[in-house]
Amino acid sequence: MSFINASKKSGVLMLSKSYSLPKIIFLDIDDTLYIKDEGRIPQSVKPALLALKNQGVLLAIATGRSLGIIPTAVRKLIDEVSIDYLLTMNGQYNEFAGKKLFDFPLQYQQVKKILEVFEHHNIATAFMTRAEIFCFNQNHNLKTALGALKITPQLANKEAFDFHQPIYQILAFYEDHEAEKIILPPDIKTTRWHQYAVDVLDHQSSKARSIARLLNQLNISKSEAAAFGDGLNDVEMFKLVGTAIAMGNAHPILKQHADIICPRHDQDGIAKILKVLNWT
Repeated sequence: MSFINASKKSGVLMLSKSYSLPKIIFLDIDDTLYIKDEGRIPQSVKPALLALKNQGVLLAIATGRSLGIIPTAVRKLIDEVSIDYLLTMNGQYNEFAGKKLFDFPLQYQQVKKILEVFEHHNIATAFMTRAEIFCFNQNHNLKTALGALKITPQLANKEAFDFHQPIYQILAFYEDHEAEKIILPPDIKTTRWHQYAVDVLDHQSSKARSIARLLNQLNISKSEAAAFGDGLNDVEMFKLVGTAIAMGNAHPILKQHADIICPRHDQDGIAKILKVLNWT
């Protein structure tokens, strides 16, 4: 991918090339659409997304969150704009119009093996189902990481917990310096999203896998899709779509995979870049 900053000239954002209006745009939630630390969505976002919808552009949420922990402000935006698709838990569970499209739950044996590894190292974990997060115990790392997202997991009894229900993603709460001692099965991968937390997924899992499947169902080419994101779990998504737009506040590694870097999420980045692109 090319690496293009939206530069300023006389206070106006400019791009070095033009980009065609996509048929579908995928939007991350935290620190992309949603200013997490302030618990709000910029006022400029809604009219910008409505302008896209009025041109026939499909809109999709692509998030690491599950349905049950999508912030109220984002839920309101989804309803008011009529966002078409919800790709949740990094593409593990996906909906259209409130109904399941397709999903990729972890296998029972994968779940048990992951739990065994983390219990051996006394590392707290949490289990994500379609709309809930369960944990068997809580510690500082878990409380701090989930607290940053204003999430309170349900405390469950391990002996009574149904490990056969669809579990889409596991969260593990440890720092980078602890990673060397953790040996997970080769079919499992982790992606860090907080100083104290990682997503634990099947190695084939990513937002990109579900986006590719959805594009195939809609008969839309990858070049006709665009995405906004800020985190490491957006890397595969950026590699897949035709136009990848990183927020100004995005992780440095993600910016390396972006076609465009727009202003920050708390500086009306989405609305500004859509205007510059002549998409709204």
